[in-house]
Amino acid sequence: MARTDRLMRLMTALRRLPAPVTAARLAPETGVSPRQLYRDIATLRAGGALIDGEAGLGYTLTEDPALPPQSFSRLEIEALRLAVESLAGIGDEDLVHAGRDALARIVATLPERQARQAMHAITRCFLQTPDRPEPSVDLALIRAACWDEQAVLIDYTDLNGQPTRRVIWPLGLSYSDQSLMLLAHCRLRMDYRVFHVNRIAMASPTGDSFRPRRVALVRDYAQRRREQGAGPGR
Repeated sequence: MARTDRLMRLMTALRRLPAPVTAARLAPETGVSPRQLYRDIATLRAGGALIDGEAGLGYTLTEDPALPPQSFSRLEIEALRLAVESLAGIGDEDLVHAGRDALARIVATLPERQARQAMHAITRCFLQTPDRPEPSVDLALIRAACWDEQAVLIDYTDLNGQPTRRVIWPLGLSYSDQSLMLLAHCRLRMDYRVFHVNRIAMASPTGDSFRPRRVALVRDYAQRRREQGAGPGR
């Protein structure tokens, strides 16, 4: 793990976990040994973060100069917490952890009164994880390919049970109760296709970029949907 990513992860853990948090608890969060954890705490302190505590007693982040002050209404705070909690209903653990970490960073910037409101929000979400087939490919790879506008080679079984191998330009993921779908521009069909992610048996980056076409392609797809009133075939 890169040093910058490791330090950011440590700061997120200090914001999110109940203080004081011990090195034994922080080390697994950042994927380092306790000895490296102590060095990372010293690095953050040298960079200006005010972290109280010491080895054996635990640590408390009292001030984070990297984050500017923010202010939200009480209803906005409730909405943020509810949105993050509702991620559990999507069934994607990476998104759940990312949402919790992001909320922790937001709460860390709030004035004390609003931070207390965030800790004691009155709205809760208890959506059940949907009955959706587990994807057989790495969703992190698919997300990265969408963000970075990188072509992907996939092995896919269509709705008629026919296996195909094709190169796609992945554009975006969408969740429903029953399925996880990937919108892409299929280079085999030279048209838009919506793929069931659980039917993708293999996905591998090709190393080819389609930047900067993603935004234009998504807009074109949305315009077609409006004009046709129906989605493309698989």
